[in-house]
Amino acid sequence: MKKRHFLQAVAATTLAAGMAPAFAQAVTPLKFQLDWRFEGPAALFLTPAAKGYFKEAKLDVTIDAGNGSGGTVTRVASGTYDIGFADLAALMEFHANNPDAPNKPVAVMMVYNNTPASVMALKKSGIKTPADLNGKKMGAPVFDAGRRAFPIFAKANNIGNVAWTAMDPPLRETMLARGDIDAITGFTFTSLLNLEARGVKADDVVVLQYPDYGVKLYGNVIIVSPKLIRENPQAIKAFLGAFAKGVKDVLANPAAAIADVKARDGIINTELETRRLKLCLDTVVNSADARAEGFGQVNPGRLSLMASQVSDAFNTKTRVNPDAIWNASFLPSKADLNVLTAKK
Repeated sequence: MKKRHFLQAVAATTLAAGMAPAFAQAVTPLKFQLDWRFEGPAALFLTPAAKGYFKEAKLDVTIDAGNGSGGTVTRVASGTYDIGFADLAALMEFHANNPDAPNKPVAVMMVYNNTPASVMALKKSGIKTPADLNGKKMGAPVFDAGRRAFPIFAKANNIGNVAWTAMDPPLRETMLARGDIDAITGFTFTSLLNLEARGVKADDVVVLQYPDYGVKLYGNVIIVSPKLIRENPQAIKAFLGAFAKGVKDVLANPAAAIADVKARDGIINTELETRRLKLCLDTVVNSADARAEGFGQVNPGRLSLMASQVSDAFNTKTRVNPDAIWNASFLPSKADLNVLTAKK
């Protein structure tokens, strides 16, 4: 009897050992798309991936570069991607212009508490304030977040007619530097450093950041597909928890985080992208508004105001419903979201 019990015990142990690797490999694959290229701010997602935080959360996350928030929203809506990083205004526009779409993505975490959009001009143009933009020639890609939201900026600052010139993204800063246009819209941490790369000194640039001039729009959020919400809500919670852990590391050491971006795109300028990341963190991630509202979260009144402003500025088919585009139920605990630090 003892021998039989011993053999049964050995068999059970062997079976458990054989099953362990199968359980260890039971991870959820997720396809994630950024809003833009592998530049400094992408470290917010590449660092938790490089440090194994997603793997620890039983997720196999594939991170791809993007080509604009509008594209990211569309690809998550189509099911090509499970999760994405996109401008909240672009998500609102998609919802309001596609009221009958069966798979409208939903925002589940605020990352850029303030829009990074700004107007930039060269000091020699004589532009010093928003009022100086009246009658000027402005340029930006047609899908640029700052250009799309410019009517909100114009209304807040009593700006009249401006003449717009459209161009591909790589030409925006070049045309401003050459004097082909008077001002551009763009993300501050993108266009300002791109101007420097074209030989323009930062001291020679006027930067009119939207949040500084009465435009309290939210910026980029993490969005998820309705399919993922239905089929695997736990994966969303796991992703956001791992992401928040990574953000804390990036805030603590931005220079080290750039190595994770360099690993994905070996030709980036490390010094330039470190500065870009720091500028991003200081202006839109660890901003005063973000610290007041809490990382990852939104203020309902501010969200409702933005929904109304986007409906008007983008002339959407239907009004944006803020309750339909935001779902905070997947957010990590307040302790896990406590990643921001007071500015020194």
